[in-house]
Amino acid sequence: MLEVPFIYEAKGQVLIIHLPKELDHHNCRSLKYETDLLLAENYITRIVFDFTRTEFMDSSGIGVLLNRYKQMAGSGGQVTLYGAGPQVHRILSVAGLAKLVPSYETKEAALVG
Repeated sequence: MLEVPFIYEAKGQVLIIHLPKELDHHNCRSLKYETDLLLAENYITRIVFDFTRTEFMDSSGIGVLLNRYKQMAGSGGQVTLYGAGPQVHRILSVAGLAKLVPSYETKEAALVG
């Protein structure tokens, strides 16, 4: 069974990105491309990353998150995430993203953030 890499959900000015089991160099190129299009076509002020299914993330995933953080910060927007497990939290902490991107347990909390 082929997994759909990314599912995008728009709620007003919020873009929720449901991430796959693995966030790596194989799928980060399409994530960057697809979010570039969505951000160009819509007025998005907050991006929420859903890590509930994600078990692995490499430096490409870190790069995409950092890029989106910088893009949102530059336009007065915000990036949040939710559902990250212990391994993903560890990766985010080592990369320094845990200090930049607020992390929440639930989607509802991340949306209020």
